[in-house]
Amino acid sequence: MNDILCEQLSRDYCCSREDVIDKYSPVDGRRRYQEKEECYLKLVCVNGKLLFTGREDIIAWCQENYESYGSEWFMEAKNLRKLNDRLHLDGYQIGMAHPFYISEEKSDVDTSGYDIKWYRGKEIEQFRGDNRFCEAYTFCKTAPDMVGVAAIKDDEILGMAGASMDSPMMWQIGINVEPNGRRKGIGKMLVSLLKNEILGKGRLPYYGTSMGHIASQKVAIGSGFVPAWAELVTDRLE
Repeated sequence: MNDILCEQLSRDYCCSREDVIDKYSPVDGRRRYQEKEECYLKLVCVNGKLLFTGREDIIAWCQENYESYGSEWFMEAKNLRKLNDRLHLDGYQIGMAHPFYISEEKSDVDTSGYDIKWYRGKEIEQFRGDNRFCEAYTFCKTAPDMVGVAAIKDDEILGMAGASMDSPMMWQIGINVEPNGRRKGIGKMLVSLLKNEILGKGRLPYYGTSMGHIASQKVAIGSGFVPAWAELVTDRLE
């Protein structure tokens, strides 16, 4: 298992590298992408294990019900339904359940046929509110956008990838490709370029997507990323 990822998840889930804790207490250096002040429950499936953190009573329930579980089949619908029924009793529900990917090595990237433009710092601000690039840039105060890269042809931006500093150790990549640029390998090209940039800065790049977004998963794999963990977070019911 990647050492940086192991250290990051131990901070995110407030535990040692080996143990699952039973009480949530925020730890410096945790990932802070769209972080909520209150943590009712979040969990991760990684390395054959389930890690839980959150409120003491729901953690006790999870330990009682899932102590003998490995992580491999936890995200099946029947398990999530049981968990969601328990969450409803406290006014919560499952929010998101996503797979995540990491890459530890740089890739060779062919950019022929496109103009490549980089954006850093304040240059990214010009895309605030631009829905074309809502996945590339988050404009999140706790996880600032650090760098972006675009593929341009005939003065048209066909794709944009951006990286947010979700923690000091790990930066998350997001990607948008315009309809005119799809099925041309632009997503893989931009994600690979950005991955190389992040690795060059001594950070670990990671990539999250939804369980059913096969096209996005193909971009991750085609860019040299490998599956590393799956994560579930909860939301308060409206």
